[in-house]
Amino acid sequence: MKKKMTAALTAFAVLGGMGTGVYAGANLQEIKAFLNPSIKFKMNGQPVQLKNGSGAVIAPISYKDTTYLPVRSVSDLLGVTVKFDAATNTISLGEQTAGVPIATGFDDMYHTKDPGKTVFKDKDYKDVFFDNASGDRGSSFMLHPNKKYQKLYLQVAAIGGEIKDFAVQDSDTNTVLKKQTIDPASGLTTIEVDIAGVSSLYVNGDVKDGTSVFVPLTTSYYK
Repeated sequence: MKKKMTAALTAFAVLGGMGTGVYAGANLQEIKAFLNPSIKFKMNGQPVQLKNGSGAVIAPISYKDTTYLPVRSVSDLLGVTVKFDAATNTISLGEQTAGVPIATGFDDMYHTKDPGKTVFKDKDYKDVFFDNASGDRGSSFMLHPNKKYQKLYLQVAAIGGEIKDFAVQDSDTNTVLKKQTIDPASGLTTIEVDIAGVSSLYVNGDVKDGTSVFVPLTTSYYK
């Protein structure tokens, strides 16, 4: 359903909420159109308002019997990430073509590049989150996708014991986006999480004494 809605979105929507500067030097054609605030919107049967990136309510545009909607507003309602590349003058919806490693901007006390901790099953991942837990406690870290991506592909391994209730949460709403137990016998496990519209993530799990949490930061990525 979401793929169909995204396809429809590209057919009738226009870029909005990204600032007028993105159009500098573009091949623009002047038209006469009208703001049409009389049009009302519902999402899954519930009334909604279209808003720009600053949170202000905006109206659709009527032009030659067609209604044009701002991409940013509609993508937020549908949970589809939108990105504008000024260099190529291209709007991208949904997952990006190339993944962005979570290592970029990662900040945590258990972030390490120590070769004694970055190797898992004979492969050196160079840059990892490694929490060698002492005592029964939780292990956690934060990620900040800043609403730029559609998906998170997070790799994690449990060493010495299982990680119970390993969860990825929207830290702003405390909504659990994905939760599972990580079994050490499974090796490196990849968790796929839909993070469209999410600013910050709280990643956490319950670990027993002697269990280590291993997350490679260069092969875990946003898309």
